[in-house]
Amino acid sequence: MSENVVHLHKNTPPTPEPANVTTLTVVPEPAPTTPVPLWVRSGRAVKHVATHETTKTAARAAARHTLYVAGGAKIAAKRTWDGRTASRYERMFRAAEAAGNYEVAAEWEERGQQFRAARHRRRMDLLHSPVDAAKGVAVGAGVGIGGLVALGIVMAIATKDVTHVVTPLMAVIEFINLMITIVQVVWGPALTIGPFLALLALWTIGSKQQAAPQWALPANVRNSEGEPITPSIVVKALRDLGVAPLRNAIKEMGDAGASMLGPIRIAGCGVEVDVTLPSGVSTIEVQNRRRKLAENLSRHEHEVFIMIPQAARTVRLWIADSGALDEPIGPSPLVTDETMTADYAKGRAPWGQDLRGDAAALSLYQRHLLITGLSNQGKTAALRSLALWASLDRRVEFRIADLKGAGDWSMFDGLATILIQGPTDEHVIEATEMVEGLVDEMNQRIAQRQADPTVVFDPLIGIVDEAQVAFMCPAIDDQKRPYGGSKALSRYFMAVRKVHNQGRVVDVLMYEGTQDPTDQNLPKLVREGAHTRASLALGTAAQSVMALGEKAVNAGAAPHLLRQGLDKGTLVIASDGIEIPKGQSSITVRTHFIGDEDAKAITARAKALRDGVTTLHAIDRGEDRDPLADIASVLGDKPRVRTKDVLARLAALSADAYGGWSFIDLKRVLDDAGAEPHKSDGVMVVSRDRVLRSLANRATDGSASADG
Repeated sequence: MSENVVHLHKNTPPTPEPANVTTLTVVPEPAPTTPVPLWVRSGRAVKHVATHETTKTAARAAARHTLYVAGGAKIAAKRTWDGRTASRYERMFRAAEAAGNYEVAAEWEERGQQFRAARHRRRMDLLHSPVDAAKGVAVGAGVGIGGLVALGIVMAIATKDVTHVVTPLMAVIEFINLMITIVQVVWGPALTIGPFLALLALWTIGSKQQAAPQWALPANVRNSEGEPITPSIVVKALRDLGVAPLRNAIKEMGDAGASMLGPIRIAGCGVEVDVTLPSGVSTIEVQNRRRKLAENLSRHEHEVFIMIPQAARTVRLWIADSGALDEPIGPSPLVTDETMTADYAKGRAPWGQDLRGDAAALSLYQRHLLITGLSNQGKTAALRSLALWASLDRRVEFRIADLKGAGDWSMFDGLATILIQGPTDEHVIEATEMVEGLVDEMNQRIAQRQADPTVVFDPLIGIVDEAQVAFMCPAIDDQKRPYGGSKALSRYFMAVRKVHNQGRVVDVLMYEGTQDPTDQNLPKLVREGAHTRASLALGTAAQSVMALGEKAVNAGAAPHLLRQGLDKGTLVIASDGIEIPKGQSSITVRTHFIGDEDAKAITARAKALRDGVTTLHAIDRGEDRDPLADIASVLGDKPRVRTKDVLARLAALSADAYGGWSFIDLKRVLDDAGAEPHKSDGVMVVSRDRVLRSLANRATDGSASADG
């Protein structure tokens, strides 16, 4: 079956264009647009004007200033009512009763009764006052007229003119007439201007109290930008905190909720106020709502600190000026004062500023130190700044192990007797033996103290930065004892514990810096052995307890609320070596940052105070030693070194070989070599030239023997 196909469109080949013919393209004209009606354009214009920011601002300003008058009238009426009635006493009575302060409540009740009794007497006096007033007016008028007539008589006698008798009386009458004329002239304008003056007075009261709805206030006031802290703001912030007993108590207090507050005091870059909480509200309920309280006060969380003073049921609020804590503090006095020196026993290290902007200085005398925090928060800089200050006391000896190995302590090369830098297990082993050397030195000093209780020792400070690397080290020695860990077999752990237990009394101290503390990388016995405990920003409240102790955290210390990355160098410190406000167990300090170049300049000054220190970068644990060669190595480039210092450096070089040496042992070796110690400026010293000459002679003799 065939199908017929019908082609609706005929396909015709395109007609070729003739040569040299320009083709014109005709563009169709756009269709004419329909004109917008006038009422639409008018509506758009009205909408634009009505919604323009200038119009909104003008309308808000008009409403605000109008409402200031209404608000001022309300405030004036309330003040008048309070002055004429006993409502003030009733309100204060209810506030004290709601706060659980019944002694103060009884006092306000008594004052209210006294006010009512005095008011009753005044009202009873009003019953007799019209008669008394009339009598007083009559008597006063009679006496006045009589006095004027007597004065006129005197004038008449003096002038011999009888008409002067009434001259004083007529003068008074004319004066009264003048006053009446003045009142008649002024009364009309006064009636016209008076209401405007009254409105101006009410507007002034309302504007000072910001007595207008929130939407009508200026933008900076609505956003609380730069808003000063006032009693009403603090009370409102506490009321809206979400603690039902506190909210109900404040409502019962009425406007007298400010009776909970002590005076608001300027404290550095903020203000401080004590809040006595009502009965039934605990301090922990306020502490746990720090963020909400800060937001109610139009502050960020880090700008409000809640502390617990000694007074019962009281919290102390420190509220920073908005943005003040984001401003950097000035440079360290160690940098700005090139003449500064240090006194380990009596001085204090300039560490930074507290929140009030006052200088915060720490005493290092016989105090072990622990600084912890999250990574990259300024721990090493804070720890190093203390060591830099102590280095300016020439008596202080340092033994340092930097288990990060990034060069943060490299400027102590030539200042510390031992400087270990690196994160490997080998570096941990050397750091462990360094701390064990502190223990040996401590034991020797204790033995000397027992023999001579009056002996005084130079301070010896051992520093281990990134101590968590040591605690987590898996290395084991030849006797199967681990270097890391927190058990009794751990060499590093036990060495630190021994220094903590007895080192303080003979000025052998332990400083540790560690990050992100846990029970594994910072054992409980070690962290509790530090006298000064400081923490940068941490992740959890549990870590804050590890860093500072439960007592400090319960009293308001909160390093876990510091902002990671933003509060670098800000420390929460628990120590008796720093001045802490009375009633508090910790203090927050913004530490000075000392850069590497400034640190090198400070250590250069410290090196100039010393005779020269040979820094050991590794601890040689070999069995066979050459005492004379070791003596030459610890002498460094100084021509003479005290025998006491030589013994200390030998012990640091190898505690096993020289830890038990006395002056007799040193003298024996030097006498045998022909390099005997001798006196210089009244003290026994070892001559570098003599020791080197003895070594050279020994080498020559050895060569001759070999040739023979």
